[in-house]
Amino acid sequence: MTGQGRLESIDITRLRWFVAVAEELHFARAARGLGISRQRLSGTVIELEEELDTKLFVPGAQPTQLSEDGQAVLEEARALIAAAPAEPVTEAEAVDRLRVGFVPGVTVTKWERIWADRFPDIRLELIPVPMKEQESALRTDAVDMCFVRLPIDSDGMSAIPLYREVPVVVVPKDHPIALFEQVATVDLADERMQDAADLDEAAMTMELVAAVSGAAIVPHSIARLHHRKDLVYRLVTDVPETEVALAWPADRTTELVEEFVGVVRGRSQRSTRSPSGQQANKPGKQQSPAKRKPAPAKKPAAAAKSKQGGAKKPGKRRGR
Repeated sequence: MTGQGRLESIDITRLRWFVAVAEELHFARAARGLGISRQRLSGTVIELEEELDTKLFVPGAQPTQLSEDGQAVLEEARALIAAAPAEPVTEAEAVDRLRVGFVPGVTVTKWERIWADRFPDIRLELIPVPMKEQESALRTDAVDMCFVRLPIDSDGMSAIPLYREVPVVVVPKDHPIALFEQVATVDLADERMQDAADLDEAAMTMELVAAVSGAAIVPHSIARLHHRKDLVYRLVTDVPETEVALAWPADRTTELVEEFVGVVRGRSQRSTRSPSGQQANKPGKQQSPAKRKPAPAKKPAAAAKSKQGGAKKPGKRRGR
């Protein structure tokens, strides 16, 4: 059994992690509480056991049980932690998460579900980002990646175009335009058009359309996001589509970033184009992507452009 002197030579962070497992008696719950992956926590405990030359937990016990030596180490570790100054979160502790921003109108639930199934020990933080702040959020490290609406300044950025979004005109339900399935801008020449350039204020724009019997042209997803019973929307045939992309700073292309790109692009878990897939196809123990070194930045990849799914696409114009 080790003495307190040997225990004092171990850094406080590893002792905190051991105590978290010892108190929870559950590696996954302790890892979630610490904000790190289970693999990383298990590896730290194994290293600690090797360094102390003892078993801190009963091998193979279900549920997890402290060994006799583990109980003694727990008491000593608690005393050392209590005497130590508060420890700030380090970059190493923060690595087991990925912060992904998204601008209004972008739906991320599908990718969130896939990530949770594929990487349950790595926290995915989904952060709403106003469209006017989409680029600054990336450049100031407020997020690691962001679903943005193009264009953005491409200097130092990697971006993968995902889909194009059709424009629609929003009008009151009893407006004459509601009789058509699609219109052109010439059909809107006499309408009271509301300025809808600021998509962050789309809810207020819809209020104005309803209040003054006007009209506003917005991306399809924005019309759906702010749908009201007293408004309808119709396809506009001659206004440029908007494009949604996934962007991130090129010099911060980590393996977690590459893994999320793989999720968004529909790659399988064992795809050789994803870091975890490459590791899984090699003999030996698989590592968590958060534990491996960042990969070099890649140039933006071209992607096939497809229409956004979800709502039924308006049919052809039948004329006024």
